[in-house]
Amino acid sequence: MPGRDGFSDADWRAGGFGLYVHWPFCQAKCPYCDFNSHVVPGVDQARWAAALSSEIARLAAETPGRHLGSIFFGGGTPSLMTPETVDTVLRAARAAWGFANDIEITLEANPTSVERGRFQGFADAGVNRLSMGIQALNDTDLRRLGRMHSVAEARAAFDVARSCFGRVSFDLIYARQGQTRAAWRAELADALSMAVDHLSLYQLTIEPGTAFSARAAAGTLRDLPDDDLAADLYGDTQDICEAAGMPGYETSNHARSGSESRHNLVYWRQGDWAAVGPGAHGRITLPPMDGSGGRFATEAHRAPGAWLHAVETRGTGESLRELVPMDEQATEYLLMAMRLSEGLDLARHARLAGAALDPGAIARLAGLGMVECRDGRLRTTIQGRPLLNAILRDLAA
Repeated sequence: MPGRDGFSDADWRAGGFGLYVHWPFCQAKCPYCDFNSHVVPGVDQARWAAALSSEIARLAAETPGRHLGSIFFGGGTPSLMTPETVDTVLRAARAAWGFANDIEITLEANPTSVERGRFQGFADAGVNRLSMGIQALNDTDLRRLGRMHSVAEARAAFDVARSCFGRVSFDLIYARQGQTRAAWRAELADALSMAVDHLSLYQLTIEPGTAFSARAAAGTLRDLPDDDLAADLYGDTQDICEAAGMPGYETSNHARSGSESRHNLVYWRQGDWAAVGPGAHGRITLPPMDGSGGRFATEAHRAPGAWLHAVETRGTGESLRELVPMDEQATEYLLMAMRLSEGLDLARHARLAGAALDPGAIARLAGLGMVECRDGRLRTTIQGRPLLNAILRDLAA
């Protein structure tokens, strides 16, 4: 049971342990993207592989006796890494922690960075799941989204991925400019005919600091769906995927039973994950030592050059490490777990929060058909999922 100092060796185990590796480089910056990604003329792959491996060894020294259940190469565009770089990083991770027998190792890829030899090299290095950023099955919308590939190139890349990996997922963005319900239904049916076992389906959001945000402020980003149409598109997404045997197990993620993204479940179930690379955010639970134990949030320098220099000269790329108080841990768990169809473990949340959720709020939401309690878990209903933010505000009050 966690003490009020924030340490519980058992709690993170409920969510598992993973490694996130951030590769910050892209061929071009998409206008909707607010991730830490950068366009550069060239990358010294060997130097970056050594720095990422050094960070893995540093974090492993603080978290001995663990085995990795998942590794996720995100970005940026990790498929711009060479297979040799991926192999070096995976060897470092195995040496640092060891792998669970059924480890999931995912690498994100864009269709523009695909070639059969490179994909086979990733598979030979140990990657067993690929996540492709296709984003649209419509050439006009791909251009609007700033993507550098065509639908034909995306389909060809997807076929190559399927020949190399047993598990392949891809992303689509909906609620795009000028999109109708009929057009999205047809596109989603097309996507489901391609899908292997997992789809990530995101509503387009206008994030501050992006090119889309600047266009919206200038009044040049037109024909975005209004709230009612966006809600209809969300509802259509849930219904069509459910009927196809790929229900939503999380707000924006759909999978066949047993094919959920294990790494993302670490986040949503509030496990621990070590994070390396520029701008990477992690959560690691450390045992009490001289009163310094607990669950810590870690962040790395965002600028690739600053991160690389810090690793090579100071032995760490971290820019911040701070203790996460117990009440914040409880809030994080509430916000993440309620995104999942499996919902929140009420007893676990009560241990973190030091008190149970307000039974009056739960009863009120249940009476409205928004949530349900079963087997010690609280989850949103189908009717409640589109209103998740309002539900969370009520529960957290």
